[in-house]
Amino acid sequence: MTDTPLRRLGSTDLMIAPLVLGGNVFGWTADRAASFAVLDAFVDQGGTMIDTADVYSAWVEGHRGGESETMIGEWLKASGKRDRVLIATKVGMLPGEGGEKLAPARIAAAAEASLRRLGTDRIDLYFAHQDDEDQPQEAVMEAFGRLVEAGKVRVIGASNFHAARLKSANEAARAAGLPRFHVLQPEYNLVSRHKFEGELQDYCVTENIGVVPYYGLASGFLTGKYRTHADLSQSVRGARMGELLDGKGADVLAALDEVAGQTGATPAQVALAWLMAQPGVTAPIASATRPEQLAELMPAMRLVLSKDQLDRLDTSGA
Repeated sequence: MTDTPLRRLGSTDLMIAPLVLGGNVFGWTADRAASFAVLDAFVDQGGTMIDTADVYSAWVEGHRGGESETMIGEWLKASGKRDRVLIATKVGMLPGEGGEKLAPARIAAAAEASLRRLGTDRIDLYFAHQDDEDQPQEAVMEAFGRLVEAGKVRVIGASNFHAARLKSANEAARAAGLPRFHVLQPEYNLVSRHKFEGELQDYCVTENIGVVPYYGLASGFLTGKYRTHADLSQSVRGARMGELLDGKGADVLAALDEVAGQTGATPAQVALAWLMAQPGVTAPIASATRPEQLAELMPAMRLVLSKDQLDRLDTSGA
């Protein structure tokens, strides 16, 4: 599809579609055939960026981490589509050669391991997956800077950083003449707004830092799948969904239903379109284990909500 509305990612030269494909499911709940089908469908329907991490899916019994990157790498080789997509991956949660978290030696070793698994010569967007207060921030930024200088990484970003630490990391980079964090990946959706809105969002807008939120659909809650406590048995995430229902979740679902009725879109599409319209946000991340799931999500890229509709959703989740 050629009508996908591309957006500039912050102040970088990366242009991306306003929906990023989450890679946490590949090699876990999506096997090789399903992963390849979803990845092909994503590109065919105008998608441009795939997000993964070295730690995906180390939480599964028998997995060591790297399963998602390996699957994506196999697909890149088989499909020949490397130059049609941008690959984002992360370091900081999978210990290994060089140490743990953001130890400079770990960043260097982890990047090489990710490049091998992905079967590529560059990582388009490399995230610090979490903050590491045990490391001097200038040393961390130097380690990322060496990867950029070597051409192995194009742009660096931060995930799960608080505002003060994101600011101080970028100030350290600026003082030392190093690349800064140009992208932020926070948790952000209609029922989880406090981790991003406020100081962190204001900083990203002021500094033109592109934002690619994860949990854009609140682990499936914002699809409308969980509407009563009887629905909670549908998923291993039932306990978390119950907390959302008992909080502001029911009000948010009602607002989503209302706007979906006005637009002819689905609640999931409306929830993603709301994110795409928020200040600073370039593109939310969403995952799919089947092409049919992806087919529902992709039209959100072209859904434009009115001011009244955005206000209705804002009020429901505030």
